[in-house]
Amino acid sequence: MTTAVPSLGHSETGDPDTGIPDKPVELSAIGQALAILGDRWVLLILQRAFLLHVRTFAGWRDELKISESVLSSRLKELVAHGVFSLAAYRNGRTRYEYRLTDRGLDLWSLLVAIYSWERDWTDRTDLPQLIHNGCGQEARAYLACGVCLEPMSARETRTVRGPLATFASVGLPRQHRRTVPTRTDYVGYCHHSMEILGDRWSTSVLAAAFLGSRRFGDFHAELGIAPSVLTDRLRRFVDSEVFSFSAGDYRLTERGLAFFEVFAFLVSWAQRELPAPAGSELTITHRSCGSGLAPVLRCTPCGEVLQRREVHFELDI
Repeated sequence: MTTAVPSLGHSETGDPDTGIPDKPVELSAIGQALAILGDRWVLLILQRAFLLHVRTFAGWRDELKISESVLSSRLKELVAHGVFSLAAYRNGRTRYEYRLTDRGLDLWSLLVAIYSWERDWTDRTDLPQLIHNGCGQEARAYLACGVCLEPMSARETRTVRGPLATFASVGLPRQHRRTVPTRTDYVGYCHHSMEILGDRWSTSVLAAAFLGSRRFGDFHAELGIAPSVLTDRLRRFVDSEVFSFSAGDYRLTERGLAFFEVFAFLVSWAQRELPAPAGSELTITHRSCGSGLAPVLRCTPCGEVLQRREVHFELDI
């Protein structure tokens, strides 16, 4: 994949004499997506909304055993970002439920991509099957180009950055303390995948790797990440066999390259749904047909493109 560098966040360069920060640069669409989705509680809330059709505050609280303050903050943010909308209903008295908007519903393919990576690249045997209603078989969903419908991987794409795109000084605002759910027995919980996507710095490091960064200095210069944080994330990726390390180079393994499926849906959703400064875009092209990124999921048994309303998980609950 041809390397290029997108803007994932904002920076505050500041006046060297006064120390007063300049006005922050607007977040790119991908930076906004990381700020919204780079949190495990957010991903778990979304997963329960899709998988178990949870819509109420009490439903998520009881299902996830999450503190009310944490749940409240995450739901408020998801409403503010247009992923959920609030709708009133009566149950003795007026209550509210959280309904996925069209923007939120579009995240179903991202969550299926997370599930697919977990299914294919970990030793999990307890994940529910994703069934394609059209053919009645387990979908075994895979990434394809939405234009030519051929399978697509990181190696089969070319990436170009916009003229204002840069990784330097990502500096995404730290919205939450890093939280790690102690339970791993949630139905369908993809904890290996969420180690990557449920942490904004981990996702940024992986994105930089997809775009060509290999050496510690490359990642540090591109991301503006603290050396201690970068060291920790690189070590985790090597330990989990997402990266290999040799002679100072961190290279994506086959396991790491396979996460491109998730990255493709993240980029596609972000740049389709979130407003961003002109020139901060990341353009990914499918080499074989020359079309811009339009990722879809196809069913392995029948080859049909999967649609949200045409699949379901077989849950044993």
